[in-house]
Amino acid sequence: MIYCCKEHVELALDIVVDEHETAPVLEKLETESELPTSCKFCKNAAEYIVGN
Repeated sequence: MIYCCKEHVELALDIVVDEHETAPVLEKLETESELPTSCKFCKNAAEYIVGN
């Protein structure tokens, strides 16, 4: 699973597709209590979880 900000969603989707060769699952984190970490690619707060 990749935590990412809005700016890096496409990059995270591409990585999951390349690594797992399946359709990725994209979930938006709704509340601030669900924002456990920063984006994998920058220091912004994560807004999405991308997984398979």
